[in-house]
Amino acid sequence: MTDFPPGFFDRADDGDDGGFYGPPRLVQHIDDGAIAAVGAFYDEIGVDGDVLDLMSSWVSHLHTRPRHLTVLGMNAAELDANPMADERVVRDLNTDPALPFPDAAFDTVVCTVSIDYLVRPVAVCAEVGRVLRPGGTFALTFSNRCFPTKAIRGWLAADDGQRAAIVATYLRDAGTFDEPVAQRRASSDDPVIAVHARRSWRPGRPARSA
Repeated sequence: MTDFPPGFFDRADDGDDGGFYGPPRLVQHIDDGAIAAVGAFYDEIGVDGDVLDLMSSWVSHLHTRPRHLTVLGMNAAELDANPMADERVVRDLNTDPALPFPDAAFDTVVCTVSIDYLVRPVAVCAEVGRVLRPGGTFALTFSNRCFPTKAIRGWLAADDGQRAAIVATYLRDAGTFDEPVAQRRASSDDPVIAVHARRSWRPGRPARSA
């Protein structure tokens, strides 16, 4: 298991996330080129079947609606505005990283421009491994945009390549995934980094609590 440096998961604003994310923000957090690149990546890896959009909002960045889309996020109004969603769950994963779903419930889990806000990301990734069906994919995309007061300090101190390595480390430490694949996707001004891994068919090992 990785020993992250002291303070890595600290944030400038460690106050209640519910208050910060309370006002609906029905805006795009990346530019049009980055949005297109994210959607193309999700098309390429085959986001279909029963899908969980983790830390979601009013848009899921999917070009094609899957068979069943569950969106989980912090703001009920934003989730209600998501036109692709079949099921909506309000959840603060920094308060409780457990996902309220049974084992092997999803074919794919996506997380778009949000991994940088988790203070216990390995625990969340382990939960994703639990709710994914064997062979299913966990796909994460991110750019260099964020709410800096809510992003963890380790993320803010890293560059794009280091951030890809950080996310890959989370997935390895979760103990339930095959080796992650990271790549930089073509976009316009906002870079798009994509990291994905398949749920291993092998039994996992217990994850650390980070």
